[in-house]
Amino acid sequence: MARARVLIWAVCALRLALATVYFQEEFLDGERWRNRWVQSTNDSQFGHFRVSSGKFYGHKEKDKGLQTTQNGRFYAISARFKPFSNKGKTLVIQYTVKHEQKMDCGGGYIKIFPADLDQKNLNGKSQYYIMFGPDICGFDIKKVHVILHFKNQYHSNKKSIRCKVDGFTHLYALVLRPDLSYEVQVDGQAIESGSIEYDWNLTSFRKMEESAAESKDWNQAKDAKAQDWEQHFLDASASQPSDWNSELDGDWQASLLQKPPYQDGLKPEGIDKDIWLHQKMKNTNYLTQYDLSEFENIGAIGLELWQVRSGTIFDNFLITDDEEYAENFAKATWGETKGPEREMDAIQAKEEVKKAREEDEELLAGKFHMRESHFNRYYRRDEL
Repeated sequence: MARARVLIWAVCALRLALATVYFQEEFLDGERWRNRWVQSTNDSQFGHFRVSSGKFYGHKEKDKGLQTTQNGRFYAISARFKPFSNKGKTLVIQYTVKHEQKMDCGGGYIKIFPADLDQKNLNGKSQYYIMFGPDICGFDIKKVHVILHFKNQYHSNKKSIRCKVDGFTHLYALVLRPDLSYEVQVDGQAIESGSIEYDWNLTSFRKMEESAAESKDWNQAKDAKAQDWEQHFLDASASQPSDWNSELDGDWQASLLQKPPYQDGLKPEGIDKDIWLHQKMKNTNYLTQYDLSEFENIGAIGLELWQVRSGTIFDNFLITDDEEYAENFAKATWGETKGPEREMDAIQAKEEVKKAREEDEELLAGKFHMRESHFNRYYRRDEL
C-alpha cells in the first residue's frame, strides 16, 4: 500500500513537469490557510468556516478542508491565484465535497471568478465565470450545476445531472476542452458529456451571430471598392454574330466577362448579388470568435452559497490544464482516503448501535428495578 502511494505521487510529480497547475489547495499547513483564503465582510451575518476533517475521515490530516459551521447562513470565501486565460487549452476544475450532516437543503458548489474579484465584498451578485458542483434541497433538487458566463449572461447546462446525496466525501470534476466538448465527472467516472454548443443552447447564439456576420459582410461588400472580388458573368450586351453557323459552330453563348461586380457605384449586368456573395457571407470562424468555454482573466476560486444545516467540508481544490495530472492528483488524495473513511464510518455506526443497545438495556434494567422496589414495598406493607 505504501509503495503504491509513493508511486502515485511520483507519477504526479512527473506529470507536474508537463502540466500547468493554476491552483491547488489541500489545507495541510495548519492555520496558514487563513493567509490564502479571504472571508467576505459584505454581510455581518455570513457564516464562518473552519478547517476540519469532520466526525469521520480516512486520514485525520489529509482529509481536513473548509467546513461550514453555522446553520441557516450564507457563506462567502475566496482565494486568489495568478491570472490566466484558458484560450486554446483544456480547463479542469476539480475538488471534493463531503456533506457529513446529510444535507437537506444547501449548496456544495464552487465558483471561478475573474481576477478583479473584490474578495472582501464577495456576495451573490459578484460576477463569476463558472459555477460547478452539487446543490441539494428537499426531494426536488439533487443536481450538479454547470453554469457558464457568456456575453454578460449566465447559461446552465440543459441536462439534468444528478449529484451524490450521502454523507461521504465525493470527487467532482469539470473538464472544458478547446474543441467545445466537455465532461462532468463524479468519483472519477464521467456521468455526463457532450457539446458545449448544444448542451448550453449555444445554437441560438450561433444563429444570431451568423445573421449579424452576414449583415456585416453584406454592408462591407456594398461599401468597399471590391477590386479583388472579380467574378465571371455573361456579357449582357453581346448578340449572336450574323455569320454564326449553329451546325458548324454549335450553339452560340455570350462571352464571359471579368470585372468587379461593384465599383464606383455601378451595378453589373447579368449577375445575382445573392449568388456571388453567398460564400463571402459564411462565418465559419464564429465558434472561435464566440467560444463559450474561453475565459480571458481567471484569477480566483470561491464558495458563495447557502446552507440550512452546516457541516459540509470542501477539500482538494485543483485547477489545471492537464486531465492526466488531475486524475493522478485525485488518486493521491481522495483515492487514498475514501476507503478508510467508509471503514471509520462503519465502525462508528456499530459503536453507536452498541451504545444505543446498552442504553436501552440500562433503561430496561432501571425500570425493572423500580418495579421490583415498588412491588417489595407494597408486598411488605401488606405483610405488616
